[in-house]
Amino acid sequence: MSICDHKLISERYFFPRPGSVADVKVAVSGATLACASNNGGHAQTLLHFHGNGEIVDDYVPGFPELMDGLHLNTFFAEYRGYGGSTGTPLLATMLGDVDALVEAAGGPENLIVFGRSIGSIYAIETARRYPQIAGLVLESGIANVLERILLRASPSEMGASPDEVRAAFAEHFDHHAKLSKVTCPTLILHAEHDHLVDKSHAELNAASVGGPCKLVILPRGDHNSIFFENREQYLAELKSFAEDLRSH
Repeated sequence: MSICDHKLISERYFFPRPGSVADVKVAVSGATLACASNNGGHAQTLLHFHGNGEIVDDYVPGFPELMDGLHLNTFFAEYRGYGGSTGTPLLATMLGDVDALVEAAGGPENLIVFGRSIGSIYAIETARRYPQIAGLVLESGIANVLERILLRASPSEMGASPDEVRAAFAEHFDHHAKLSKVTCPTLILHAEHDHLVDKSHAELNAASVGGPCKLVILPRGDHNSIFFENREQYLAELKSFAEDLRSH
């Protein structure tokens, strides 16, 4: 097992809680993910990865209806141990879960893959594995995953040297390398005053993307209020992004 899946990371970086809205069960190795979908008959589907303090229930109902208004179906991915899912959150192992989630969401070609906060890790991995996706959206996303982990667990606590930890995270979470191979259109949204993940993460991610990328720094709110404080502009950016994808 990778040190990236150390139990201290699972205990300190993930905050699972129960949920009940799942209508799609997705089998992955050693667990079942309790996801939620809304198919409005549109051409494109938003595959949504939420933050580490959220569950699918926080978005359903409400967000699917907003996306339906943008002519997007939705598929909300759940993490191991979150909501109605079985298993335990494992930072690196869950990278492999994206394959089953893409298949359950209808295949990559018509997907707009959306990752918020820690969800950006799995959205970026999805884009790396499936270059044929329609588009990528990162909201309050992370550029340096190791930086975030070291705020919660030290190498010595994990029984490893700093070099060993750096090497493990470089192997699994090199977002610069992953994004440099992403050629689909990308939209990056971040709050100017994000108090948890500095906007420099958004700037680094935007600079790494290999294809067309639009970076939008929203003026109000912070990491957890970015949508509510910038609702009109946030939805307008998503709408414009989806419309541009459909026109090409």
